[in-house]
Amino acid sequence: MDPAAARERFASSRVARLATVDDQGRPHVVPIVFAVDRDTIYFAIDLKPKRTADLKRLRNIAANPKVSLLADHYDDDDWTALWWARADGTARVAETRGDADRAMALLAARYPQYRDQPPPGPIVAITVDRWSGWSFKSS
Repeated sequence: MDPAAARERFASSRVARLATVDDQGRPHVVPIVFAVDRDTIYFAIDLKPKRTADLKRLRNIAANPKVSLLADHYDDDDWTALWWARADGTARVAETRGDADRAMALLAARYPQYRDQPPPGPIVAITVDRWSGWSFKSS
């Protein structure tokens, strides 16, 4: 799959898995909802219940900002419909008000829950260095 097709497939997905690595090299993977703006992916720490406010994904990004995200489609009945798309990049907490506002607008446009209950944040921006993917059917 070429990078443009991988980006398109990734952006069409409703959920992705975020992979980070801690300062000891241990991987950590969590599902996220997100928005894509060209080669930037945004996600927010929202109000869904969590065990702690001291989230491992944020600690890992602070220790090592290199991340990977994976979106995929699986169909038990039709393996010809299978695909995955990956984004590799560098994550940072959105520091500027403009960056955070843009991210929130994109997230709220995709997820009605964010319009009703905006996430308190922080918001993470990932600059994608590489889009890749695979599809049973060529795209």
